[in-house]
Amino acid sequence: MSDYRNGLALFVFLWILCFQSEATKSFGIFEKLKGPVLGRPAVVPETKHAQEPETKLVEDPEQVVEMVERSINSSRRELSYLSCGTGNPIDDCWRCDTDWENNRQRLADCAIGFGRNAIGGQNGRFYVVTDPNDDNPVNPRPGTLRHAVIQNEPLWITFQRDMVIQLKEELIMNSYKTIDGRGANVHIANGPCITVQYVKHVIIHGIHIHDCKPAGNAMVRDSPTHYGWRTVSDGDGVSIFGANNIWVDHCSLSSCTDGLIDAIRGSTAITISNNYMSQHDKVMLLGHSDDYTQDVNMQVTIAYNHFGKGLVQRMPRCRHGYFHVVNNDYTDWEMYAIGGSANPTINSQGNRFLAPSNEFSKEVTKRDDTPQNIWSHWNWRSDGDLMLNGAFFTQSGAASSSSYAKASSLAARPSSLVPSLTTNAGVLQCRAGSRC
Repeated sequence: MSDYRNGLALFVFLWILCFQSEATKSFGIFEKLKGPVLGRPAVVPETKHAQEPETKLVEDPEQVVEMVERSINSSRRELSYLSCGTGNPIDDCWRCDTDWENNRQRLADCAIGFGRNAIGGQNGRFYVVTDPNDDNPVNPRPGTLRHAVIQNEPLWITFQRDMVIQLKEELIMNSYKTIDGRGANVHIANGPCITVQYVKHVIIHGIHIHDCKPAGNAMVRDSPTHYGWRTVSDGDGVSIFGANNIWVDHCSLSSCTDGLIDAIRGSTAITISNNYMSQHDKVMLLGHSDDYTQDVNMQVTIAYNHFGKGLVQRMPRCRHGYFHVVNNDYTDWEMYAIGGSANPTINSQGNRFLAPSNEFSKEVTKRDDTPQNIWSHWNWRSDGDLMLNGAFFTQSGAASSSSYAKASSLAARPSSLVPSLTTNAGVLQCRAGSRC
């Protein structure tokens, strides 16, 4: 027996001798070890072991050690160190908790991929949006979403009730903010949408974002002490511009004028996960232009998303940087799924690609405006992807795993699990007192 197990056995043995009157409560110590689980107080259940003879407890100290260790392992499982059932590591981190409403900020501990360090408004105050209006983009009223996102301090932003927010101008976010739509049905729609520009640590979770339109040639406030002139915006759902440590999770996005989610101008450390995207042309642009070489350090993880009906192209379209496309479900595209130019590194792992019926659109990949003798040196690989209905991925560049080190951000699950990993993509139905 190891020194550790000898010491633990001796401790348990002496503890039992000193507290013989408690011997009939043989599992009390295990409940004390477990403590509060996911915000719930520890409960000591009745157990059939209560009537077992005292001598059985001390006859084999090693057996008692094993029971203690089993209890500790059980505690770890309940604390979500191990999966609570879905196999999706983000969801298993927090969706197990029926008291999620009182433990909202735990979500910030659950990010994965290149945006895993995004903390949003964790450790900040809660700000409850009570007013869906956006009457004055320069002097927003307290209680509005615009008033919340421009503040300088970290804030965890929630919503008092269901609401549709039609913005007059793009919503310019400040750093260290979480927009958390859980528990309400929140739509940002029918106007300009979200801009994440030259800031860091932003989490956007559980929001319907759709029918976004251009706006601009107007004054817009971006902090309590500054507002300025904004030119015409593109009409993106979420525009990430020169920003880092950004996480967009469990949103439903569709039907915007330009991109659903675009990241450009030196943005990096981004995770786009668990989203449902549909009914849109140019879905996702990652990289500003072929000439903008500052995007060479961009790293983006695209994981557990469902690219659904009515999509055409750019899922994503990449330039220059490093892109990990992992365990997504592609159930429709009109032109292509993954494309790029300017030598991006694309690591496609464990995805499911269901090609459209059009015989001329079976290819997953597209290299834009580049001759084959150039793009053949770009590192694009398909590793463990499932190709259905004639889908095929044209690989290029190096075959060694080391060439994809900067485009690897998490372990891919088998592609056969993609339907279960993405079954809850998009906005979740969350109600207080039950799991989302």
